[in-house]
Amino acid sequence: MTDATHATPADSSGLIAGDLEKLWTGGEWLEGPVWVPATQSVWFSDIPNNRILAFDRTSGETQVHRNAVEYTNGRTLDLGGQVVQCSHGRRAVEREVGGQVEVLIDSWNGHRFNSPNDVVVASDGAIWFTDPPYGIQESGREGHPGEQEYGGCFVFRFDPASGELAAVITELVHPNGLALSPDERLLYVTDTGRTGDEGYICVYDVAGGLIAGEGRVFATPPGTTDGLRVDTAGRVWTSAGSAVQVLSADGELLLEIPVPEVVSNVCFGGPDGTELYLTASASLYRIRTTVTQAGRPVR
Repeated sequence: MTDATHATPADSSGLIAGDLEKLWTGGEWLEGPVWVPATQSVWFSDIPNNRILAFDRTSGETQVHRNAVEYTNGRTLDLGGQVVQCSHGRRAVEREVGGQVEVLIDSWNGHRFNSPNDVVVASDGAIWFTDPPYGIQESGREGHPGEQEYGGCFVFRFDPASGELAAVITELVHPNGLALSPDERLLYVTDTGRTGDEGYICVYDVAGGLIAGEGRVFATPPGTTDGLRVDTAGRVWTSAGSAVQVLSADGELLLEIPVPEVVSNVCFGGPDGTELYLTASASLYRIRTTVTQAGRPVR
């Protein structure tokens, strides 16, 4: 049940419609929220505890959806409304249907991925995902210790229809969160491998389903920038240390929402799509907004 409400500072942007609510706490490090319309719930990962949790919006209760899940992280919905998610433990991108897990892709050029981290599905069904090394680090806290087999940390695009897999971005240190613009002509990617006190979000042009040209710096919010989402107006909602920042399509700061814990990821949900859910350290939060996440363009 909701157990705390945190007053949100005055919002001159008109994007916020309520205070920040703590919905649940009791995780070790939470990530990967996605709204699942079929069950009116938010699924999210407690990665070190190797479980997927589900917050039921109707009852307000949070239950374990599945245990021993091989350290899942980021997730999204495919064109059919099924959950596609990243598995640190399997070093794979997988799909869950009716409680059964199917591995979609787990290697490139004969080499296993590092530990796929975040994922989006475009309007053509292509699956874009990031592959930093956090699941194979020696601590074993978020996966199984292992080696980087292909020698880098890339962003990939996988076409399930053709089986084609391409490494589309290869120059980032640890690509992490990613999101497409409303028209799918831009791909935003966070890089959590940069050092210093600032986050790092870059943006790439997309044409014909591929990256076109060099990336450029979009924004450098304070603290780590991990997960992000884009609303219908092209604004970027991103984690920024112990806050969520909302940036214009030009990278201008429009709003900062303080959070009592370090934020990892965000997603929009609720019956009308105007609720922003946040995974932050040990807890799940929600804040009501006046906007919704960008849908996929009609093809």
